Amino acid sequence: MTGTSAENGSDTPTGTPSVAVVGAGAVGLTAAVDLARWGLDVTVFDRSGVAAGATGSAAGIVYDAYAEDVDAALATRAIERFREFSAETAPVGAPETGPGTGATTTFQFTDCPYVIVARAGDEQTAEAVEASADRMRHHGLDVSVVGPTTLGERFPIQTADVAVAAVAENAGWCDPESYARLLAGRADAVGVDLQPTTAVGLSREPRGVTVGRVSRRFDAVLVAAGAHTGRLCARADIPLALKPYRVQALTSLGAYDGPMLYDATAGFYCRPHPTGLLGGDGTEPVEADPDDWDEAADDWFRNDLRTGLTHRLDYRPRVERSWAGLCTATPDGDPLLGEVAPGIFVAAGWQGHGFMRAPAHGERIAAQIAESLGRPVEGVTAGVESFDPTRFAGDEEFRIVEGITVE
Repeated sequence: MTGTSAENGSDTPTGTPSVAVVGAGAVGLTAAVDLARWGLDVTVFDRSGVAAGATGSAAGIVYDAYAEDVDAALATRAIERFREFSAETAPVGAPETGPGTGATTTFQFTDCPYVIVARAGDEQTAEAVEASADRMRHHGLDVSVVGPTTLGERFPIQTADVAVAAVAENAGWCDPESYARLLAGRADAVGVDLQPTTAVGLSREPRGVTVGRVSRRFDAVLVAAGAHTGRLCARADIPLALKPYRVQALTSLGAYDGPMLYDATAGFYCRPHPTGLLGGDGTEPVEADPDDWDEAADDWFRNDLRTGLTHRLDYRPRVERSWAGLCTATPDGDPLLGEVAPGIFVAAGWQGHGFMRAPAHGERIAAQIAESLGRPVEGVTAGVESFDPTRFAGDEEFRIVEGITVE
């Protein structure tokens, strides 16, 4: 079967493979743009709008400092694409209406070192930081291990209780929503049908999506709906080993000109932000209901982060905004990226690292979908074998753990 068809007939050119993408976040929009550039007919659905889910609440920290080879390669590719997109303009429009027309905004990737700190007295974490950095360098990454004196000479960081730190140079930050807006604009320009306020269900037979009571057939479907991915697939009898969980962040007024920082002992991160500083983690390691959860940040999180920032950076935050978002966990901490049923693909389960690898993961899953439809893409590797979602049965019991780790 080729072309997209509703119950009352075809609505795409005969012979053109059709793909539905469910989820207008960073990964879904990246995949949609790539698929359309490669000549496929693409429709993007989202029930709430562009970047309305995990992308809109993401921290925007980007680095290639991964100890595992697959992760490091994908992170490096993601940074390459972020830099390629940087300084391009994106149409401005209300998130629920897609790219809009008229005014534009600029997506900007800002280079900034990423520092991982382990505190004195926390030998296990210090050893893990050094071992991880060794593996990173083995993959050719620009990462150094430094002591407190060298760290303090380079950065405005309080180092009296620092045991060791790793500094990753190939890193930076950006605004996740502006990336999604840019990709929505690019999607519109290459002919993607954007339907960002259309809730859909997933259908296996006929393959496609349901809009209300209407069935729309597609040759392939990509479900990249963040915390809703598991529920959408479950309703189509496709169980996934996937659990949503709550994380928290805030922005602060007050200039901050230091590096991006992860205090591995205290368990918080921060980066520069246009208003001053963005910081967070606040992981709540229990499964959340993606349709009924608290989007407001907790007092304990704000208090703990204030303590951590004051101690590590001598920075006393004046909270401008705080919020909670949903991440998704898997049993092994690796994402689910690939085909779960004939013609149905998923992209989810990044443990909080989804946005930073979105340009690479979107490209890989798009190439896998194109290849499955007889349109292999020269020069782009399809899929990621170790992220194959069928490595799990979908009914596994597992514990949610913090996504940022040096283990």
